[in-house]
Amino acid sequence: MVRKKTEAEKKKPAQTGKKEALAKESKVQAKKAVTPTVAKTAMPKTKTIAPARDEKVIKEQTMTFPIVGIGASAGGLEALEGFFSNMPDNSNLAVVVIQHLAPKYKSIMATLLNKYTTMKILEINDGMRALPNCVYLNTPGMDVAIMNRTFQLIQPLEPHAYRLPIDFFFRSLADDLGEKAICIVLSGTGTDGTLGLKAIKGAGGMTMAQDETEAKYDSMPRSAINTGAVDLVLPVERMPGELLKYIKHPYIDSVRSTGATEEKYQNNVTKILLQIRNHTGQDFSQYKQNTIRRRIERRMAVHQIDKIADYLSYIRENTAEIGILYKDLLIGVTNFFRDKDAFDLLKNTVISEIIQRKQTNSALRVWVAGCATGEEAYSIAILIAEIMEKKQRQCNVQIFATDIDSTAIEFARAGIYPDSIAADVSKERLKQFFIKEDNSYKLKKRIREMLVFAAQSLIKDPPFSRLDLVSCRNVLIYMDASLQKKILSVFHYTLNKDGYLFLGSSETIGNFTDLFSTENAKWKIYKRKSGVIEKGVDLPALPTKGVFQSDRKEEKKDYGEINIIQLAEREILNKYAPSFALINEKHEILYVNGNIHKYLLTPPGVPTFNILKMAHEDLRYKLSAILHKISRRKETIIEKEVKIRDNEHFLTIDLTVKPLKTGIATEGLTMIIFDEKLPAEKARKKGKASLKISKEDPQITKLELELKSTKEYLQATIEELETSNEEMKSTNEELQSTNEELQNKLNELSRSNNDLNNLLASTEIATIFLDTKLNIVRFTPMLTKLFNMLLSDIGRSIGDITAKFNTDTLRDDSAEVLRTLVKKECQIQTKEQAFYNMRILPYRTVDNVIDGVVITFIDVTKIKNTEDALRLIESRFDMLNQSSLFGIVLFNPESGVIVDYNKKFEEQTGRSLKEQHTYKIWDCFSPEKTKNPAEFFQGLSKKNETVSMEMNIRRPDGVIVPVCLMSTVIKTSKNIYVQCVVKDLTDPLRT
Repeated sequence: MVRKKTEAEKKKPAQTGKKEALAKESKVQAKKAVTPTVAKTAMPKTKTIAPARDEKVIKEQTMTFPIVGIGASAGGLEALEGFFSNMPDNSNLAVVVIQHLAPKYKSIMATLLNKYTTMKILEINDGMRALPNCVYLNTPGMDVAIMNRTFQLIQPLEPHAYRLPIDFFFRSLADDLGEKAICIVLSGTGTDGTLGLKAIKGAGGMTMAQDETEAKYDSMPRSAINTGAVDLVLPVERMPGELLKYIKHPYIDSVRSTGATEEKYQNNVTKILLQIRNHTGQDFSQYKQNTIRRRIERRMAVHQIDKIADYLSYIRENTAEIGILYKDLLIGVTNFFRDKDAFDLLKNTVISEIIQRKQTNSALRVWVAGCATGEEAYSIAILIAEIMEKKQRQCNVQIFATDIDSTAIEFARAGIYPDSIAADVSKERLKQFFIKEDNSYKLKKRIREMLVFAAQSLIKDPPFSRLDLVSCRNVLIYMDASLQKKILSVFHYTLNKDGYLFLGSSETIGNFTDLFSTENAKWKIYKRKSGVIEKGVDLPALPTKGVFQSDRKEEKKDYGEINIIQLAEREILNKYAPSFALINEKHEILYVNGNIHKYLLTPPGVPTFNILKMAHEDLRYKLSAILHKISRRKETIIEKEVKIRDNEHFLTIDLTVKPLKTGIATEGLTMIIFDEKLPAEKARKKGKASLKISKEDPQITKLELELKSTKEYLQATIEELETSNEEMKSTNEELQSTNEELQNKLNELSRSNNDLNNLLASTEIATIFLDTKLNIVRFTPMLTKLFNMLLSDIGRSIGDITAKFNTDTLRDDSAEVLRTLVKKECQIQTKEQAFYNMRILPYRTVDNVIDGVVITFIDVTKIKNTEDALRLIESRFDMLNQSSLFGIVLFNPESGVIVDYNKKFEEQTGRSLKEQHTYKIWDCFSPEKTKNPAEFFQGLSKKNETVSMEMNIRRPDGVIVPVCLMSTVIKTSKNIYVQCVVKDLTDPLRT
C-alpha cells in the first residue's frame, strides 16, 4: 500500500486556501494526463495515416476503457464533490457511483453532482451499456452487476435484509473487467466495499481509498486500508490526477508498448524475482511467468513507471516496494464458502463420508494449503461442525491451515472478519458460529480451536501426513506445470487411503489419473487411489535451476534435436565408465547407467525404486550402513573389494558412494558407483573354489545361511527405523506448527490473566468464582478478609470453607442462581461489625454458556456508618424543629412551593399540614409591608447574607399576625431553597 500525502494534508485542519490550491494543481495535472487521448482521437493532419487503422485504434479504446467503481455512504457527498471537481470530462473512463440508498428513496445525487462536473450523469437502467466519459448512479432498492460492460439490475432476495451493494458491484466489476477494473472507497460507516476491493486487487485491478483523516466517517476507508490491499490512500482532490496517469500506463493502455525486447524484459523480471527471494526467502521462479509479469506491470502502473529497468532500479532503492510486490504476487484473495455449490457438495459427500467411517473421538485431519486470511479453512471447519452435529458423532478435528504469507496467517489466527461477510455467510451460520462485535464478526471458540495456523511454504517445507482431506484451491493455477506435478505428488503422499483432494474450479490433476480418481469433475473433487505404486516425492527441496520460461523452452528444443556432443558423451559412458545409479534423499533411484543388473535386482511383488530393496543381497547391508553414514557426514565413502555372488562365481567391486554438491539443483542427490575390479575368468575360478569348499564343509554353509538370515533381519529393522524416521519428521513438523500456535495462545492467555489479576486487585472487591458444582475455581486476595481461605482450597466446595459471617444460605443461594440464572443481592454483617453487599451472578463464557457463578462482596461499612449518623442527625433535627418556639418553613423561591415546615408555623398561619402544600409561600402573607410578596420571596434566593424583614401573616379567619422573618439561602447540587425563621411579634415571650 502506498500513501501519498502532502505536508498540507498532514497538518489538519488544512487552510481553505491551501486546499483550493491543491485542487487547482490536481486539475491541471489531470488535464495534462488526458492530452494524449485527445491527440489520438483528433483528425489526421496528413494523408499518410491510414484512416482504417485510426478507426480500429479508436474502436479498441472505446471497447477497452477502464471502469471506476466508487463506493460512498455517510459523508460521501462531500467527498464526491471534491472528486468530480477535479475530474476532466474527456478522461476516457466510466465512473459508477454506488451508494447506500433506501428502496423507495428518490435520489437527487445527479442534480447535486451536475454542479461539479460536465460529464454526462445517468441513472443505471437494466441492460444499459457502459460508455466512456459518463457517470452512472445506482438505482434505489436494486443491486447493480456488470457483464460484458452492460449493467444488470438485480432484485435483492430479501429487500429489508442487511445489504452490501458496494461489495456486490465491486465483485461483479472484478469478474467482468479484471485488470481494467478500478475501485475507490470513500467516506461511510460499516465495512461495505472491503471484500469487493480485495476481489478487484486479486483480479489485477487498481484500488484506492480516501485518506481516513479526511473522511467525514472513516469506517469504510479504514476497513479497506486495514486489508493491506489498497494501492493508493489519497485525499479525494488528488485521486483524478493519479487515476488518469494510471490508465495511460502500458499495463492499461494495451495499444502502447513497453519498448523492451523479450530477452531484456525477461532478464529484468528474473532480477526482480531475485530481489524478492533475497528479502523474503520465497522463490517465485516456478510460478507462471505471465502472471508474474502482469503483477509487476501493475505495480509499475501504480508508480507511473514505464520501463521495467527503471522499476528494477526503483525496488533496489526502495526495499518497502519489494514487500508490497511480494504481497501482490501472493494473490491472497478469498472469501467464506467461495463457490457455494462446491462447498455444499464437499459437505454432503466428502466430509459426511469421512465422518461416517470414523470412530467416535478418532482423529480427523485436514490440510488447507495456501489458506490466505483463513476464510476457506474456517468454512471447512464450519462444515465439519455441522456434519458432526447432524450425525451425533464427535471427532478430534485437526485442521492445519498454512500459507507463506505470515501477515495473512496472523490475521487468520485472530478469527475476526468485517461484517460484510454477511454477503457470503448465512444468517443461521452467523448466529451459530460467530459473535458480533461492533463492525465485525468473531469466530466462536469451538470453531477456532479446530484450527492450527502456521507459516509454511509448499515448495520448501515438509508437508503434513495421515490426512483425510487436502484443500488447495486457486493456488496451483499460478504455478507452472513442473511445480504443479511435484506438489500433486506431495498431496498424494500426505493423504490416507481413500483421502480426498479439493482443488479450485480452474485447476485439475492433469496427468495424475494414476494417483487420483475424479469424484466430481465440475467442482474438482478427487479421491486418492489405493494400491498405487508410490512415485518418488522430493521432500521438501525443489530444483531451482533453469526455472524460467524462456530457459525451459530452449531445453525442450535441445531435447528434440540431435546433439553430437551428447551422443559422444553417452557412447563413452556406456563403454568405459563404471556402472552407477543416482538416488534422492529417500533412496529412490532417479537415473542409472551401465550394466547395472549385476548389482540391482527387481524384488518380487509390488515394483519399487528403492535402491536398498533392489540391491543384491551381498550389497544390501553394506550399502545401507554407508548411506546411513553419508546422511550425517556428507562426504564420499569408498568400500574396497566388496564380494558379490554372480551365479556360480564371485565379482569383486569397489563401491563408491558420493553425495553431489554441484549446486542447489542437486542438493540431496547421491551417486553410487559400482567399479568392477577382477576379470570374469578369475572370478569364476575363485567362485568354483569357494563352491567346492562349501560342499566339502557343511558348517561353513550353515554359518553363511545364518549370516544371511541375520543380515536380512537387520535390513528389515533398518528399513522399519527409516520409515519411522520419515513419520517422525512429519510429526515433528506438525508439532512445531502446533507449538507455534500454542505459544501464541499462551502469550494471549498470559496477557489476559495479568490484565484480569490487575483489574481484580485494583477494584479491591472480594470476588470468588465457583464452577457448576459450586467448587472454588479462583478468588481475589480481598476475599481472605471474609473467608478463612488458602490457595490450596481451590477445587473444594464453597460449603466446606469457614467464614467470618453467617454462610448458612450461601450454597443454596448460589445453587438457585445457577438454576434460575437470576442474580441475587443482599447485605451481610461480619463478626467484626463490617458490612458488605453480596451479589451472586451466573458466570457466562464468551460463547454464552453458563459455567458456574461469581460472587462479589463490596465493603459498604463506611456507607452504613454514614447512613446511621445521618439518621441520628435527622432525628435530633426533627425533635428540635418541632419543639421550637418559632415558626420554621423551607420553600422553593422560584415556584413558591412549601417543602417543609414545623407545628409553630402551622399555628401562626392557621393552616393545617395538608393545606400548606396547596398554597405558595406568598399566599400566607398580606401585602401591607411589601407591595408584591411573590417578588419579595423570589428575590431572597439572590441574597448571599441573612435577610431580616417584618411582615404580616393573613390567617384564613382574617386575623393579621405581625411577624419578623429571618431568611437563609440553602443550595444543593440540583436546586436552591430558602429557609425562614418566623417570630410572632405579638408573643410576650419574644423578648
